[in-house]
Amino acid sequence: MSGNDTHARGFPAFAAHRGGRVRGQSWWGKAWTDALEDTSVDGDALKRGRAYARTGQLGPITVSPGRLSTTGYEDGDPFRTVLTLHELDDAAWESLWEKTAERPEVADGLLAGELPPDLLEAAEDARVSLLPGYADLEADCDCDALEYVCTHAAALSYQASWLLDEDPFLLLLLRGRSASEAQEELRSVVLLQAIAGGLGSAGTRQDTKPAAPPTPDGIPAEEMFGRAPAALPALPPLPTPPVTAHASTASIGTDPLELLLNGAALHARELLAYTHGLTAAPPAPLDLWRDCVRIAATGPDTRVLARLREASGNPQRFERAVAAWRWGGSTGLDVLEEAWTPPYQDTARARHALAAGWEQDELPEIEMHDNHWTLAGRGLQLRYGRDGRWYPYRQEDGRWWPAAAPHEDPAEALADLIDG
Repeated sequence: MSGNDTHARGFPAFAAHRGGRVRGQSWWGKAWTDALEDTSVDGDALKRGRAYARTGQLGPITVSPGRLSTTGYEDGDPFRTVLTLHELDDAAWESLWEKTAERPEVADGLLAGELPPDLLEAAEDARVSLLPGYADLEADCDCDALEYVCTHAAALSYQASWLLDEDPFLLLLLRGRSASEAQEELRSVVLLQAIAGGLGSAGTRQDTKPAAPPTPDGIPAEEMFGRAPAALPALPPLPTPPVTAHASTASIGTDPLELLLNGAALHARELLAYTHGLTAAPPAPLDLWRDCVRIAATGPDTRVLARLREASGNPQRFERAVAAWRWGGSTGLDVLEEAWTPPYQDTARARHALAAGWEQDELPEIEMHDNHWTLAGRGLQLRYGRDGRWYPYRQEDGRWWPAAAPHEDPAEALADLIDG
């Protein structure tokens, strides 16, 4: 699986903070930092990294097989930092799962979605390294630092322990297996060992153990599960989004079944887009509030709008939420409801884009607060979404309303807002 980035996962940048421990707090987070510090030959670099990790100057982090990477800005100059970790080959993984299967409590925990600390004992028995060892974690950064391990790389090493606090399965991903792959491979080994346990050395059933149950088509279970899995069929192409009615053209006689089918088609398209790698995460399950907003925005029916408004639990916010969904879908609703602090490098790029897209004497004065950039005294605003797009807003009756489609370029979003 070397070089396989299909399981890459992205995480937002860590905000700046003072005080507190910079080392990971969970069992696996502490184990990572212990291994990092025990095998490092440059204590000064780690000390600088611990201080820098708190500054919030590193950008979003991407974790993929054998690789940790981030970007950032320092004194106006961008830099990219990459840490690489040796990936385990198939033989090493097979040996690890065989030793894990011999420890039922460890195997059960991992299959249940946990990463038991005793997995390290199984790794030792299999002669497999999960945590970084000597010369195992390689650093590469395009900053101008002269040190072998720069401050950025050291800081990223410590922030990796914070990620392990939240999801210890990232350690397996760094070694080359996603959580689902690890669980599936372990499950197969456990099953095969259970089947083998019911057979004697000559392939006959032992008197003290039951025979393996036959499969429905009569093929012996040991033969069935010993086969190589067949290749999955190719994914179908991503279809165009289903057509939805606009509020102004919605028919009084809209068929409720048609609305359900349209919603199912849209959800299936979102799942397929995630499977194709076109989106970073699968669509999140909808709660009552978001589902009411979605139905009103994508399949309006004047007979049910009032009922949806009351059923949503937030009738005062309903119209604005529906407008946000129409312009930007689920992410558009998030932009309406959530304020957050974008990474420094994102805001720096936005300032540069605005300066390049407008004459200096024509660029309106902008007040910046979190992800809300407001044109002073004009009742216009841009909001930056976590999807990297800028959402135009207009103030009406003292409240901010979504006003236009989002753009990746803040200069274009601002132009649409002013021209509109």
